[in-house]
Amino acid sequence: MSIETRRGFFGALGSLFKENRGPIRPPYASIAATFTECRSCEGMCVSACEESIIHRDEKGIPFLDFKTNGCSDCHKCMEACTSNVLNEPDRFIQGRARITTMMCMSHHDTICFACKDPCMENAIVFQGMFNPVIIPEKCTACGYCVAVCPNAAIEIVS
Repeated sequence: MSIETRRGFFGALGSLFKENRGPIRPPYASIAATFTECRSCEGMCVSACEESIIHRDEKGIPFLDFKTNGCSDCHKCMEACTSNVLNEPDRFIQGRARITTMMCMSHHDTICFACKDPCMENAIVFQGMFNPVIIPEKCTACGYCVAVCPNAAIEIVS
């Protein structure tokens, strides 16, 4: 079974265990942002994103998709935002990473450090050889752990 097939299978299976939450908005969003300005925008933040994780929904409102990559905090989306919605450089992604233990290979006695390796903040620690835990105070919700998890056991929630 290829990695894409496996990821798709477990991702679909995982949706049974995950709560349906709202979309994660791009970094640097103003606290007062309603994103209505984005409906008439050309979506420059999408094309400026070097990680290709910013997408637009059917209404033209941007959201983050961490299936293939994470956010590098490069500020390019903020610089490209003509609607001035992304204008707070100190306000990163407003969310938190969460592990669905039912789907996590490490929580089921299989050695896997896929999520820990790309975490630049060392926000993922292991209790013993297994059982990864996310330290909320360290996690920036960048999403790199989401993209590499072979079972889609990690998600960013608002």
